[in-house]
Amino acid sequence: MEVAHLNQKQLAACWNISEATLERWRSAGIGPKLQTICGRVLYRQVDIEAYEASCLAASTKTAAAQGDAG
Repeated sequence: MEVAHLNQKQLAACWNISEATLERWRSAGIGPKLQTICGRVLYRQVDIEAYEASCLAASTKTAAAQGDAG
C-alpha cells in the first residue's frame, strides 16, 4: 500500500503559505499531523485532508469560535 506524502516545501506551496509558517505551527503543536523519517518532515495526504476538514466552517462566526476553542 502506497501512502502519499508531501514535504514542507510542497505543502507550503499548496496552501500558498511560507515554510516558516509551517515551522511555527509545528513548534506550537498546531496544523496537520506530521512524520519525521530520517530527519525529514513529511505530511501524509490523509492527515492533510483531515486537518483541512477540521477547519471547515459554515460562517466566519463559527470559524472564530473554533479558533478560540483550539
